[in-house]
Amino acid sequence: MSKNNTILELQNVESCYGKIKALRNISCKVGAGEIVTLLGANGAGKSTTLRTISGLTPASAGKIIFMDEDITAKQPHEIVEMGLIHVPEGRRIFKGMTIQENLELGSFTLRDDRERKKRMAHVFDIFPILHERRNRDSAMLSGGEQQMLAMGRAMMTKPRLLLLDEPSMGLAPFLVKEIMRIIIRLNKGGVPILLVEQNAKVALQLANHGYVLETGKIVIQGSTETLRQDESIVKAYLGE
Repeated sequence: MSKNNTILELQNVESCYGKIKALRNISCKVGAGEIVTLLGANGAGKSTTLRTISGLTPASAGKIIFMDEDITAKQPHEIVEMGLIHVPEGRRIFKGMTIQENLELGSFTLRDDRERKKRMAHVFDIFPILHERRNRDSAMLSGGEQQMLAMGRAMMTKPRLLLLDEPSMGLAPFLVKEIMRIIIRLNKGGVPILLVEQNAKVALQLANHGYVLETGKIVIQGSTETLRQDESIVKAYLGE
């Protein structure tokens, strides 16, 4: 556990795509036990923030501190080994492999078979549909089931922090509610979450704290209770 209860902190982080500055002086925190959300329109920099944290897009300035350690210059595989796990937009499951094989890939660095079986049992407890269909080719899954598999594969790493990018994208309303329920359960099980979610109503129901991005900058931040009452947030993101 971090000494000051902060699991992740970004300090004036910047990131570029070629000559285009995608993130500008991003500073934010995720505390122990929290769900924190990043809100903003398409192209605001939400996914880039997650990619920069997980090392997929290098930071060009600033610091990223995870569990009191500077990870700004670390490679993605080193960040994963520390327990910071990114579930990207679009699920990225391995089609042509069974559900169980996909899950096993989530624990490829683990040497202890008993621990792997324990984690698998935990994932199947959270996602019973995956247990039911564990020998099925993952290509045969619905969008909602693929999202569950992507999240289940992340849980096989026993994450200390989960980055979730658009977990409800493209899902029917009843499946969005199921994914919300699972996110709450994971968080109550001790996993802090940094959530990017286009559905602002869902995000503000789930999270404790939120940051609003516009063109790569944080323009508003606060508790989600405060953000829900902010007229500019209501008008721009909640359609009310």
